[in-house]
Amino acid sequence: MSDKKGDMTVVRFAPSPTGFLHLGSARTALFNWLYARHTGGKLLLRIEDTDKVRSEERFLDEILRDLKWMGLDWDGEPVYQSQRFEIYRDEAEKILKKGLAYADGDAILFKVEKGRAIEVDDIIHGKIIFNTDNIKDQVMIKSDGSPAYNFSCVVDDSQQGITHVIRGDDHISNTPKQMLFYGALGADMPCFAHMPLLMGADGAKLSKRHGAVAVEEYKKEGFLPEALANYLMLLGWTPGEDREIISLKEAVEKFTIEDMSDVQARFDTQKLTWINGEYMMKKPKEELLPLMKEALTASGINPSDQDEEYLLKLIELYKVRVKTAKEFAELTDYFFKEDFTIDEKGKRKHLDKPENMENIRIFAEKIKDLDVFSAANIEAVCRAIAEERSLKASGIIHPTRMAISGKTKGAGLFEIMELLGKEKAVERMMRASVQAG
Repeated sequence: MSDKKGDMTVVRFAPSPTGFLHLGSARTALFNWLYARHTGGKLLLRIEDTDKVRSEERFLDEILRDLKWMGLDWDGEPVYQSQRFEIYRDEAEKILKKGLAYADGDAILFKVEKGRAIEVDDIIHGKIIFNTDNIKDQVMIKSDGSPAYNFSCVVDDSQQGITHVIRGDDHISNTPKQMLFYGALGADMPCFAHMPLLMGADGAKLSKRHGAVAVEEYKKEGFLPEALANYLMLLGWTPGEDREIISLKEAVEKFTIEDMSDVQARFDTQKLTWINGEYMMKKPKEELLPLMKEALTASGINPSDQDEEYLLKLIELYKVRVKTAKEFAELTDYFFKEDFTIDEKGKRKHLDKPENMENIRIFAEKIKDLDVFSAANIEAVCRAIAEERSLKASGIIHPTRMAISGKTKGAGLFEIMELLGKEKAVERMMRASVQAG
């Protein structure tokens, strides 16, 4: 089919600027991009902004930003359907003159010949057959002069030389209607590949009731673009060898549409979060710094109050322990302020016992005298106290962590204390022991 157009693969991503970039649309863009780059072809961007009431510039700006953020680019300048109304009318009138359509007031409709079978060779699903008895006459130009989706889509695809249409399963029912238009226009038919839609954990189509569904929301949560792209490409395709972590560059080498699954993929936030954690762990702290600063700012902390070296040390401590930048901000608030959040359950477990408070007080008194306030020296003092008092070291470590951070988890206690500094660490430990007393 597409061979008539030569060897160059041309695909397109065609967002409507009526809302933010949905995860399903981002996945469609990603697979089109992968195929274009794998084949050395082109990815064209078409803005389907025929709905003048709902289309907004701010949504388009955000969609383009999100695509770039995910590492996706495109070839040439975007084409805007709102600027092509005359072209659609001209093409519709050509079909009208051929006697294949009729006017109904200001509208132009295509006459669908009944009793025909339309066969789609879908790259992902295989052969799909439709009967024209189930397809009504198709609007090409609406009475207000705007084009119908299926018609404008075909005019653009044929004029842009699109060789492969890679899109969601929700467009399968549009395909036979569009194929009729290709025939009427005398245009080359592209290859079609319909991807199963993204589902929520409950098996229903992914929607807002499942939680965050826009790329923008995951950006705000502090997810890394390469992690989101990695996870989205696993929803419908696998690089093989049981691999789950793969960069865009590697995926370009391996990707083919033929390897895509025809089974619906369920979006699992936990899996995405795990993948994000894997990327954060491996990323140099310097590269994480801007992201962590944004997350801290969003949580109400001004990171510019601290010098960069301090922040980098903090990131190094925590990047192997957190899965998102938002989680980093939540777990490290005590480095920046005294009114940090306190885990009430942890407080009851570790700070409401007099013997623990006594241990914290003794620990604080001993480390006050340290000349070199290093993690190794702090740990040596802790273990010596534990031995003297016939305790497990954890009996001192857990209450001390609660006293200085308000958390039951985080980085290693002694490394935390070193970075926090002697004065703050001792002050918080003494305060906790006095308050409890």
